[in-house]
Amino acid sequence: MERKKIVEYWVESSDLDYNVMQSLFANGHYSWSLFLSHLVIEKLLKAYYVIKVDVNYPRIHNLIEIADKAALDLSEDQKIILEELTTFNLRARYPDYKKRFQKKATRQFTENQISKVNGFRKWLLEKISN
Repeated sequence: MERKKIVEYWVESSDLDYNVMQSLFANGHYSWSLFLSHLVIEKLLKAYYVIKVDVNYPRIHNLIEIADKAALDLSEDQKIILEELTTFNLRARYPDYKKRFQKKATRQFTENQISKVNGFRKWLLEKISN
């Protein structure tokens, strides 16, 4: 598959996950909304990687690691956002983390995280478009 098609796939898939993330949040499924927020950014990072590095994107889920492999220049605040989002991937999946994570994922906490995701997503989409 050509590079442009792969990038389109990742961006479109991220957009779909973004819409599902918003729907989950609106319906009070905060921990699942946060899980999807991780996927939204992971897929955009992979699109960026394909543009900047290679069509053989890394098959990993650690957002900092993907950004590093893509040589994406991140601020310290952006690194903190990615580190936190990466934890949502683990905490929503595994039963021993899930209960604690569900308690942490209040409406206010989730709203704050989604706000960060929105900003990072917008920034990354601009980088992908240029």
